Amino acid sequence: MLLPILYSFRRCPYAMRARLGLLLGQCQVEMREITLKAKPSEMLAISPKGTVPVLQLPNGEVIAESLDIMRWALTKADSPAARQLLGETVSEQALIAELIAQNDLEFKPWLDKYKYADRHPEYSQADYFDKASAFLKHLEANLNQHPYLTGPALSLADFAIVPFIRQLNAVDLKRDLSVDFPQLMSWLTTLTNSEIFLRAMEKYVIWQASNATTYLLDTSISE
Repeated sequence: MLLPILYSFRRCPYAMRARLGLLLGQCQVEMREITLKAKPSEMLAISPKGTVPVLQLPNGEVIAESLDIMRWALTKADSPAARQLLGETVSEQALIAELIAQNDLEFKPWLDKYKYADRHPEYSQADYFDKASAFLKHLEANLNQHPYLTGPALSLADFAIVPFIRQLNAVDLKRDLSVDFPQLMSWLTTLTNSEIFLRAMEKYVIWQASNATTYLLDTSISE
């Protein structure tokens, strides 16, 4: 049985997204964990830009954007839970898309500069944190109104954004974000301690062609 193949790197927040989406959609895939210092030629042959995640479908189609992989998995699942995550109305879908776009286009660049402030000496690390905090304040305001980022139930936005908030929280462990963002930190703890997130963060050996095949889901699949 041919399965989709996922090239992934455990610590990359975009790859976390892909694994979360595939788990949410209960999509079985062959896992190929890579190291960024020695990207396999098989991955580069189908996605020359060399970034993770990369999902290769059995028909040869390649999906190389994390959000597209999440949406592909949930659409394929076509279950009530998956439809709820994607948003069941046009307005819900627009709200989810807008929040994820803010994360990717506005917050992520400031997060990178905050994390690697020594590479960006134009401003101090504290300045970069202040810039990134505009998005944190937005999320905190949302969570003061309802349990999750876009409403009373989990949505695609929660799972697409949580890897990046987790990354920011880990930059400076002496900075207690719960002082200014108590709801956001409670949300982060809830999601990162969830069974599905812990499953998404399981460790895999670095893939080589000679390795035995490993799978994302626990269920054994005959080849």
